[in-house]
Amino acid sequence: MTSKQIQTELKANGRGLEERLAALEAKLATIEERLPEDRVSLVVFSGDLDRVLAAFVIATGAAALGQNVSIFFTFWGLNALKKKRVLSGKRLMEKMMALMSPSGSRSLPVSKMNFFGVGAKMLRTMMREKNVSSLEDLMQMARDLGVRIVACEMSRDVMGIKDEELIGGLECGGVASFLADALKSRATLFI
Repeated sequence: MTSKQIQTELKANGRGLEERLAALEAKLATIEERLPEDRVSLVVFSGDLDRVLAAFVIATGAAALGQNVSIFFTFWGLNALKKKRVLSGKRLMEKMMALMSPSGSRSLPVSKMNFFGVGAKMLRTMMREKNVSSLEDLMQMARDLGVRIVACEMSRDVMGIKDEELIGGLECGGVASFLADALKSRATLFI
């Protein structure tokens, strides 16, 4: 093989390597676009005090570690976001739902051993005695840390929950709002 042939072959191989490198770089860019962000997404379906507490402990912990956090409240979880019960302007079934549901975070039951509300009172007392932040303190801390709190629009409509029943500073959105965050998250939790 002559030196000219060797040079021609090296140039051809070099172009082939350049093309392969460009293809690999394009694939890497595509993969990097799909990598999760520093984000945590939670769905809160439960309206139980202990479970909502866990959601806010996780959310505030993640936010304190620099994660972007969103919490999507749906169905019974919406009870944690209520500030009062409103009956006026509601149809019969919506009024019944409002009367049978907790009127806010302070009246949430615990998931086990509730005993007509005694369990929730005991848990809150034990937390206070151990200097553990209350649910309401954790909710405020989450807001202060920039946690995005989203109330499910469909669940609100189904359950007849009005804007004036909910605490301030919330966003309302649908499943697409949750999924937009969840698909970019390092962790997605259902509580």
